[in-house]
Amino acid sequence: MNIIVCVKQVIDPEAPPASFKIDAADNKAEMRGVSPVIDPYGEFAVEAALRLKEAHGGKVTVLSLGVNLLREVVKKTLAMGADELVLLEDEAYVGGDGYTTAASLAAAIKKKADYQLILCGREASDTNAGQTGPAIAEMLGLPCVTLARKLEAVDGKLKIQRVSSTGYDVVAVPLPAVVTVSNEVGQPRYPTIKGIMAAKKIEPVIWKPADIGLGPSQIGANGRRAELKKLFQPVHEGKCEIAAGDTPEEMAVNLAVKLREARIL
Repeated sequence: MNIIVCVKQVIDPEAPPASFKIDAADNKAEMRGVSPVIDPYGEFAVEAALRLKEAHGGKVTVLSLGVNLLREVVKKTLAMGADELVLLEDEAYVGGDGYTTAASLAAAIKKKADYQLILCGREASDTNAGQTGPAIAEMLGLPCVTLARKLEAVDGKLKIQRVSSTGYDVVAVPLPAVVTVSNEVGQPRYPTIKGIMAAKKIEPVIWKPADIGLGPSQIGANGRRAELKKLFQPVHEGKCEIAAGDTPEEMAVNLAVKLREARIL
């Protein structure tokens, strides 16, 4: 089974808030003193792909889009056990939105051609949009299952346990298909020393927009369908009001009065 996994380099979601800086003029988030990471849900997708490869053989190709992608970051997927890394890396991709990202990834997947399954994380930690996987499926005309917690290949189909609000559903989907993977799939494996050394020897394949058949008007800022109006860090403020009194009984009465005034009681 040949599997393509889409991952994203993101600002470390575990970094302290003080590390973030918002450029209000350009609506961009920057991080100071903390290296970026592979999106955590993307790592769960890689783990799911590697488990299927171990059970059924095949090849795992990791696909990532961005600019100035750090090799030590994106190569972690190779160190985990992926076979190939393809980077859509060019300044032309800058300023895109969910639509242009999905369109570029879909075009790259078409070029790759030899695949039975496409895996994505359920969402990226920087936007939490959860749009990329379903959008790729729509653009490629493939079935899509979201929020997978377990995947099994059975008789040419994929049997999936899909997370729901009451537990999980079991569904089957014909291949090829697109599946988004949730954290319930299990902890991603740590790269071994052997895996890290092997990853150093693998050079990523770089595809520019022309390599995947897309023109300047279809990618990046020129192709985006959504406009970001404002990016900001929310300000959380707390207010405490004391229900004073000379005795516990008086304090209780004053508290009840304040709760009624606030229409809580």
